[in-house]
Amino acid sequence: MRDFVYRGLPSRVVFGAGVRRQLRAEVERLGMWRVLVLTTPRHTQRQLEGAAELRAQLGDLWAGTFDGAALHTPLTVTEVALERMRQLEADGLVALGGGSVIGLAKALALRTAAPQVAIPTTYAGSEMTPILGQTEGGRKTTLRDPRVLPQTVIYDVELTLSLPPGVSGTSGINAAAHAVEALYAPDANPLTSLLALEGIAVLGRALPRVVQQGWNLEARGEALYGAWLCATCLAHSSMGLHHKLCHTLGGALGLPHSETHTAVLPHAAAYNAAAVPEVMRGIARALGAENAPQALYDLGVSVGAKMALRDLGMPHGGLERALDLAFETPYPSPRPLERDGIRALLERAWAGERPETP
Repeated sequence: MRDFVYRGLPSRVVFGAGVRRQLRAEVERLGMWRVLVLTTPRHTQRQLEGAAELRAQLGDLWAGTFDGAALHTPLTVTEVALERMRQLEADGLVALGGGSVIGLAKALALRTAAPQVAIPTTYAGSEMTPILGQTEGGRKTTLRDPRVLPQTVIYDVELTLSLPPGVSGTSGINAAAHAVEALYAPDANPLTSLLALEGIAVLGRALPRVVQQGWNLEARGEALYGAWLCATCLAHSSMGLHHKLCHTLGGALGLPHSETHTAVLPHAAAYNAAAVPEVMRGIARALGAENAPQALYDLGVSVGAKMALRDLGMPHGGLERALDLAFETPYPSPRPLERDGIRALLERAWAGERPETP
C-alpha cells in the first residue's frame, strides 16, 4: 500500500447529445444576469449557428459576444476582452469553442471572479482543469488556481460533429498526453491512474473511427468521454516534461498547440520509459500494443497527424532555444533531465522519427 492525497474539484458536468439546450438553466443556476459569450474569429457554419442558438437561448441574459480568443491566451487579447466585459457590465462568461476560448474565459475569471460555463467543441480538456496558460513577450507561463476552474461544463457531443478530421485526431492525442503524464507524476494516485488508463484506452479506440467517420455520433461520444477522463487527470496531477516542452515550443516558437503535443508525446514517453516500466506496460495494454511510445506514435500516424515538428513550422535552429527554455524552470520527470537526452528527444521529434525504446 502507498500513501497518497486526492482532492476532488467542485465542477458540474452535463454530458450528452443536445445538452447545450440546457445552457440557460445552468446560467441561471449560477446566478448570472449579463452573460458575455466568448468564441474565436474562425467560424464554421455550425459554429455560427451554435453561437446564434446560444444567444437565442440566453435571451435577456445575453450581454454580448467577444470573438477574439487566440492561441496560447496572449495577455494582449485578455486585456481587450476584459475591457469589452467591463463595457458590457457582464457578470458571467460562456465559452464556446476549444482550448483558446476556454483559456480566455479562465483568464477573465481570474481577474474578475466571474462564474463560467464552458461548452467545449474539441477534445483538448482545458475545461476540467484549474490550470491557465498565458503568453506574453514570446513566453508561455502556466499557473494553477481554483479560481479559473469553470463551474459548469456542458459536453454536447453534437457540437463536435463539425470538428475537422485532422483537428479531431490531434486534439484527442493532446488529451491523451494529460493522462500519460498523470500516470508518472510525483503526485499520482490510484484514482487518477484508473481514469488515465481508461481515458487512453477509449481515445485509442475512438480517434481512428472519428477521423474516418466524422459523422459517427457514437465514436464522437466516446472520444469526448475519453477526453473528459484525461482532462480530469491533469486537474489532479502535476505537469511534467512533455507539457513543459510543448508550452515552450508553442509560446516561444508559435507552434500549433494540439499538433505539437501529438508530435512530442511519443518522444517524451520514450525519454522516461526506462524509469517507469510498469507505467509504460499499462499504457501499452490500454492501446493494445507492446511498446507504449511506439503505440503513441502509431496512433498519431493513424489519425493522419504530422509527426515532425519541422512540418509544423519549427526551424532546426529553434531547437537550441527550446532546450534553453526547457531548463529554465524544469518540470518533474521520472528520469532526471539531461541536456543531451532532451536534445536527442527534440531532434527525433523535429525529424518525425518513430521512437526507439527497449
